Amino acid sequence: MDVLQHSTHLILPDQRVAVSGDWHGNVTWVRMLARALTVLAPEVKTILQLGDWGMNPSAMDAEFAHTNINTVLVCLGNHEYYGQITPLLDAHPGSSVRVSGMRWLLSRPARLTIGGRAVLSLGGAASVDRHSQIEGVSWWPDEAINDRQVAEAIAGGAADVMLSHESPAGTPVRGVREVLRTNPWGFPKDTLAESAESRARVAKVWDAVRPELLLHGHIHVAGGGATGDGRRVASLGSDGREGSLGLLDMRTLRMKTPSLREIRDAAAG
Repeated sequence: MDVLQHSTHLILPDQRVAVSGDWHGNVTWVRMLARALTVLAPEVKTILQLGDWGMNPSAMDAEFAHTNINTVLVCLGNHEYYGQITPLLDAHPGSSVRVSGMRWLLSRPARLTIGGRAVLSLGGAASVDRHSQIEGVSWWPDEAINDRQVAEAIAGGAADVMLSHESPAGTPVRGVREVLRTNPWGFPKDTLAESAESRARVAKVWDAVRPELLLHGHIHVAGGGATGDGRRVASLGSDGREGSLGLLDMRTLRMKTPSLREIRDAAAG
C-alpha cells in the first residue's frame, strides 16, 4: 500500500454517516453494502468502518465506484496486516493515511471532526484466536493497544463519539457481556486475559474522554446499552450478520440500524 495523503486531524462536514462492523475481506458483503446504501441512504458519503476490514484498497474502491460513498475511515482492528500498516503509520507519526482514492487508515489514536462533532478513534484489539495464527503472517503483536496510545487518547480531551474495534470493559451491552461470560468458542485462559487487559485499556480512555456514544466491532454481536450516567455503547455485527450496518445522525448521535433483510432487499433493487 502507498500513502497518497496524510492528515493529523481530518475534518468532514457530513451530518449523516454509515457505520459498519467487521468486513473480514468479504467482497460479496461489501458489494451488497455498496448497493444497499444507494437505496437506504443515498445522501451518505462516508463510512466509519470499525476494523478487521481485510480489503484490498483498490478493489474496495471499485465496489463503491458507482455510489455516493467517497470516504471510508478505518478504525483498525486486530486482524489487520500490520506488517504493511505499521510502517505506513510510523512514517507519518500522529497522522491518518489515505491508501486509496477513498480509504483512510486512522492513526492510533486519531482525532477527527465530523459534522461539527469531536470524534476519537482508538484502533487495535487482542486476538483471542492468537494461537491459531502465525506471527508475521496472520498475526502481529502490533494489534495491541499500548500505554502510549492510551495516554495520547486521553491527553486529547473530551470527545462526543469514540470509535474502537475492541469493546470497553464494563460494557452495558448485554449481548457482549454474555459472549464474554460464556466464552462459547472455548478460547484459552492466556488469550482471554490479554483480551480483558485490552478491554480495560479501552475503558480507561472511555472513562476519561466520556463520549456520549462509543461504537465498536470485534465481538460480532449487535446490540446497544447505556451506563448509569447516560453514556451509550453500540456493538456492531460483522459481515453478513444482523446489526452490521448503522446510519448515524451526527446532529443527534442517534443511529438507525437496518435489518439484514432490509439490506438484502435494497441491494437487490
